Amino acid sequence: MTVAVTASEARLVALVAEAERGPTRDGLYALWLVLRVAESLLPPNPVSVKNHRRRLLALESRLGGLALPAPLKRALAAARAHLEPGTATAAAVALGQLVAPARDVLGAEAANAVQSAAAGARDARVH
Repeated sequence: MTVAVTASEARLVALVAEAERGPTRDGLYALWLVLRVAESLLPPNPVSVKNHRRRLLALESRLGGLALPAPLKRALAAARAHLEPGTATAAAVALGQLVAPARDVLGAEAANAVQSAAAGARDARVH
């Protein structure tokens, strides 16, 4: 089985690899984790409700151990809450609301990756 990686996910992974250890790297990693959970809800093969619940629990566990700047920590907690319904619409909302905090805390490249993912989620939701 081949796992598809979106352009947004690939860009965040590259940014994580380039970043030095610390809050910025943790923030990029956390953003990538949320992006993966959100994108798993999108067509053509969204995860099952049961697997989505498991992913949310794993996300919460992983985010808890990271040293994150406060604005990003709040935004990620809100995004996690938005993902609770497990729909493509929820994914689009969660990603859309992460763009500004990502730009403020992590920079334009991270924000652009999330913005691209949010646009993709909005498009997937429509079709």
